[in-house]
Amino acid sequence: MSVSKRIFAAASAAALLSTAACVTNPETGEREFPTRTVIGAGAGAIGGYLLGEVLGGRRDRTERIIGAGIGAVAGGLVGQYMDRQEQELKRRTEGTGVVVERQGDELVLTMPSGITFAHDRYDVQAQFQPVLDQVAQTLNAYPATMIDVYGHTDSTGSDAYNQTLSERRAQSVSSYLASRGVQQVRIATQGFGESRLLVNPERTEADRQANRRVEIRIVPVQQGG
Repeated sequence: MSVSKRIFAAASAAALLSTAACVTNPETGEREFPTRTVIGAGAGAIGGYLLGEVLGGRRDRTERIIGAGIGAVAGGLVGQYMDRQEQELKRRTEGTGVVVERQGDELVLTMPSGITFAHDRYDVQAQFQPVLDQVAQTLNAYPATMIDVYGHTDSTGSDAYNQTLSERRAQSVSSYLASRGVQQVRIATQGFGESRLLVNPERTEADRQANRRVEIRIVPVQQGG
Protein backbone atom coordinates (compact mmCIF):
# COMPACT_ATOMS: atom_id res chain seq x y z
CA MET A 1 0.00 0.00 0.00
CA SER A 2 1.37 3.44 -0.91
CA VAL A 3 2.11 6.07 1.74
CA SER A 4 -0.77 8.24 0.52
CA LYS A 5 -3.20 5.31 0.73
CA ARG A 6 -2.01 4.41 4.23
CA ILE A 7 -2.53 8.01 5.32
CA PHE A 8 -6.01 8.04 3.80
CA ALA A 9 -6.90 4.73 5.44
CA ALA A 10 -5.77 5.88 8.87
CA ALA A 11 -7.58 9.19 8.55
CA SER A 12 -10.76 7.54 7.30
CA ALA A 13 -10.71 5.10 10.20
CA ALA A 14 -10.28 8.01 12.57
CA ALA A 15 -13.24 9.82 11.05
CA LEU A 16 -15.46 6.77 11.54
CA LEU A 17 -14.63 6.76 15.25
CA SER A 18 -15.83 10.33 15.70
CA THR A 19 -19.26 10.90 17.22
CA ALA A 20 -21.56 13.90 17.20
CA ALA A 21 -21.47 14.54 20.96
CA CYS A 22 -18.93 14.63 23.79
CA VAL A 23 -18.16 11.29 25.40
CA THR A 24 -17.01 10.38 28.90
CA ASN A 25 -13.60 8.73 29.28
CA PRO A 26 -14.26 5.55 31.36
CA GLU A 27 -10.82 5.77 33.02
CA THR A 28 -10.73 9.47 33.95
CA GLY A 29 -14.43 10.34 34.07
CA GLU A 30 -13.66 13.43 32.00
CA ARG A 31 -15.84 14.59 29.11
CA GLU A 32 -13.87 14.68 25.87
CA PHE A 33 -14.43 16.23 22.43
CA PRO A 34 -15.03 13.90 19.46
CA THR A 35 -12.25 15.56 17.45
CA ARG A 36 -9.79 14.20 20.02
CA THR A 37 -10.34 10.72 18.55
CA VAL A 38 -9.93 11.93 14.99
CA ILE A 39 -6.72 13.78 15.71
CA GLY A 40 -5.27 11.07 17.92
CA ALA A 41 -5.59 8.46 15.19
CA GLY A 42 -4.69 10.70 12.28
CA ALA A 43 -1.69 12.41 13.83
CA GLY A 44 0.22 9.16 14.14
CA ALA A 45 -0.17 8.61 10.40
CA ILE A 46 1.11 11.91 9.11
CA GLY A 47 2.79 13.59 12.08
CA GLY A 48 6.23 12.86 10.64
CA TYR A 49 6.63 16.37 9.25
CA LEU A 50 6.82 17.54 12.85
CA LEU A 51 10.04 15.62 13.38
CA GLY A 52 12.09 17.62 10.89
CA GLU A 53 14.27 20.64 11.56
CA VAL A 54 12.84 23.25 13.89
CA LEU A 55 11.74 26.55 12.40
CA GLY A 56 14.66 28.89 11.91
CA GLY A 57 17.26 26.17 12.43
CA ARG A 58 18.06 24.24 15.61
CA ARG A 59 21.57 25.64 16.03
CA ASP A 60 20.57 29.29 15.54
CA ARG A 61 17.57 28.95 17.86
CA THR A 62 19.70 27.22 20.50
CA GLU A 63 22.32 29.96 20.39
CA ARG A 64 19.71 32.71 20.72
CA ILE A 65 17.97 31.02 23.63
CA ILE A 66 21.20 30.35 25.51
CA GLY A 67 22.35 33.88 24.68
CA ALA A 68 19.18 35.20 26.32
CA GLY A 69 20.25 33.50 29.55
CA ILE A 70 17.58 30.80 29.47
CA GLY A 71 19.96 27.85 29.49
CA ALA A 72 19.93 24.30 28.13
CA VAL A 73 19.48 20.73 29.31
CA ALA A 74 22.41 18.32 29.63
CA GLY A 75 22.08 15.46 27.13
CA GLY A 76 21.64 12.72 29.72
CA LEU A 77 18.82 14.59 31.44
CA VAL A 78 16.71 15.46 28.39
CA GLY A 79 14.44 12.42 28.67
CA GLN A 80 13.60 13.11 32.31
CA TYR A 81 13.08 16.80 31.62
CA MET A 82 10.60 16.09 28.83
CA ASP A 83 8.93 13.30 30.83
CA ARG A 84 8.05 15.72 33.61
CA GLN A 85 6.84 18.35 31.17
CA GLU A 86 4.70 15.80 29.31
CA GLN A 87 3.03 14.65 32.52
CA GLU A 88 2.38 18.21 33.62
CA LEU A 89 0.86 19.21 30.27
CA LYS A 90 -1.39 16.15 30.19
CA ARG A 91 -2.58 16.87 33.72
CA ARG A 92 -3.29 20.52 32.99
CA THR A 93 -5.12 19.90 29.69
CA GLU A 94 -7.02 16.72 30.58
CA GLY A 95 -10.58 16.75 29.30
CA THR A 96 -10.15 19.98 27.31
CA GLY A 97 -9.89 18.48 23.80
CA VAL A 98 -6.15 19.19 23.60
CA VAL A 99 -4.06 16.17 22.60
CA VAL A 100 -0.53 15.86 24.04
CA GLU A 101 1.70 13.42 22.16
CA ARG A 102 5.28 12.33 22.74
CA GLN A 103 7.50 12.01 19.64
CA GLY A 104 10.96 10.95 20.77
CA ASP A 105 12.28 13.71 23.01
CA GLU A 106 9.74 16.20 21.63
CA LEU A 107 6.16 16.99 22.56
CA VAL A 108 3.32 17.99 20.24
CA LEU A 109 0.12 19.61 21.47
CA THR A 110 -2.78 19.54 19.01
CA MET A 111 -5.56 22.05 19.63
CA PRO A 112 -8.69 21.67 17.48
CA SER A 113 -9.91 24.94 16.04
CA GLY A 114 -13.42 24.14 17.22
CA ILE A 115 -12.35 24.87 20.79
CA THR A 116 -9.60 27.40 20.00
CA PHE A 117 -11.14 29.71 17.38
CA ALA A 118 -14.57 30.60 16.10
CA HIS A 119 -15.28 29.68 12.47
CA ASP A 120 -13.19 31.72 10.03
CA ARG A 121 -11.53 33.70 12.82
CA TYR A 122 -8.04 33.78 14.31
CA ASP A 123 -8.57 35.42 17.71
CA VAL A 124 -8.39 32.88 20.55
CA GLN A 125 -11.84 32.24 21.98
CA ALA A 126 -12.33 33.54 25.52
CA GLN A 127 -13.41 30.13 26.82
CA PHE A 128 -10.15 28.57 25.62
CA GLN A 129 -7.84 31.17 27.15
CA PRO A 130 -7.72 29.41 30.57
CA VAL A 131 -6.41 26.29 28.80
CA LEU A 132 -3.66 28.28 27.09
CA ASP A 133 -2.92 29.84 30.48
CA GLN A 134 -2.23 26.35 31.80
CA VAL A 135 -0.01 25.55 28.82
CA ALA A 136 1.90 28.81 29.29
CA GLN A 137 2.46 28.10 32.98
CA THR A 138 3.98 24.73 32.12
CA LEU A 139 6.16 26.21 29.37
CA ASN A 140 7.39 28.82 31.85
CA ALA A 141 8.21 26.10 34.37
CA TYR A 142 10.32 24.27 31.75
CA PRO A 143 12.12 27.12 29.96
CA ALA A 144 14.88 25.08 28.29
CA THR A 145 12.73 24.37 25.24
CA MET A 146 12.07 25.97 21.88
CA ILE A 147 8.44 26.23 20.78
CA ASP A 148 7.14 25.97 17.22
CA VAL A 149 3.51 26.97 16.66
CA TYR A 150 1.90 25.60 13.48
CA GLY A 151 -1.43 26.80 12.06
CA HIS A 152 -3.69 24.69 9.80
CA THR A 153 -7.05 25.09 8.07
CA ASP A 154 -9.55 22.86 6.32
CA SER A 155 -9.86 22.85 2.52
CA THR A 156 -12.81 25.24 2.38
CA GLY A 157 -11.86 28.48 0.62
CA SER A 158 -8.92 29.40 -1.59
CA ASP A 159 -5.35 28.27 -0.98
CA ALA A 160 -4.19 31.86 -0.50
CA TYR A 161 -6.93 32.69 1.99
CA ASN A 162 -6.33 29.53 3.99
CA GLN A 163 -2.59 30.13 4.07
CA THR A 164 -3.07 33.60 5.52
CA LEU A 165 -5.66 32.37 8.02
CA SER A 166 -3.35 29.58 9.22
CA GLU A 167 -0.49 32.02 9.69
CA ARG A 168 -2.68 34.39 11.68
CA ARG A 169 -3.94 31.57 13.89
CA ALA A 170 -0.40 30.43 14.65
CA GLN A 171 0.64 34.01 15.41
CA SER A 172 -2.42 34.53 17.61
CA VAL A 173 -1.52 31.55 19.80
CA SER A 174 2.14 32.63 19.85
CA SER A 175 1.22 36.16 20.93
CA TYR A 176 -1.08 34.84 23.64
CA LEU A 177 1.65 32.62 25.08
CA ALA A 178 4.08 35.55 25.00
CA SER A 179 1.53 37.70 26.83
CA ARG A 180 1.54 35.06 29.58
CA GLY A 181 5.29 35.27 30.07
CA VAL A 182 6.69 32.74 27.60
CA GLN A 183 9.86 34.34 26.22
CA GLN A 184 9.40 35.39 22.61
CA VAL A 185 12.93 34.22 21.75
CA ARG A 186 11.73 30.65 22.33
CA ILE A 187 8.80 30.86 19.91
CA ALA A 188 8.57 30.58 16.11
CA THR A 189 5.43 30.26 13.97
CA GLN A 190 4.44 28.85 10.60
CA GLY A 191 1.16 28.45 8.72
CA PHE A 192 0.52 25.41 6.54
CA GLY A 193 -2.86 26.42 5.15
CA GLU A 194 -4.69 23.32 3.92
CA SER A 195 -1.53 21.41 2.94
CA ARG A 196 -1.45 19.12 6.01
CA LEU A 197 -4.96 17.71 6.29
CA LEU A 198 -5.45 15.05 8.95
CA VAL A 199 -8.70 13.87 7.37
CA ASN A 200 -8.78 13.83 3.58
CA PRO A 201 -11.20 13.95 1.84
CA GLU A 202 -13.37 15.97 4.19
CA ARG A 203 -16.87 14.53 4.23
CA THR A 204 -18.37 15.98 7.41
CA GLU A 205 -18.09 19.02 9.64
CA ALA A 206 -16.22 16.84 12.15
CA ASP A 207 -13.60 16.19 9.45
CA ARG A 208 -13.24 19.91 8.80
CA GLN A 209 -12.98 20.68 12.51
CA ALA A 210 -10.21 18.10 12.87
CA ASN A 211 -8.25 19.76 10.08
CA ARG A 212 -8.73 23.28 11.49
CA ARG A 213 -6.17 23.16 14.26
CA VAL A 214 -3.07 24.63 15.84
CA GLU A 215 -0.13 22.46 16.89
CA ILE A 216 2.54 23.42 19.40
CA ARG A 217 5.79 21.53 19.05
CA ILE A 218 8.09 21.62 22.09
CA VAL A 219 11.76 20.77 21.47
CA PRO A 220 14.41 20.57 24.21
CA VAL A 221 17.35 22.95 24.07
CA GLN A 222 20.36 20.71 24.58
CA GLN A 223 23.88 21.61 25.62
CA GLY A 224 26.10 21.37 22.60
CA GLY A 225 23.00 21.29 20.33
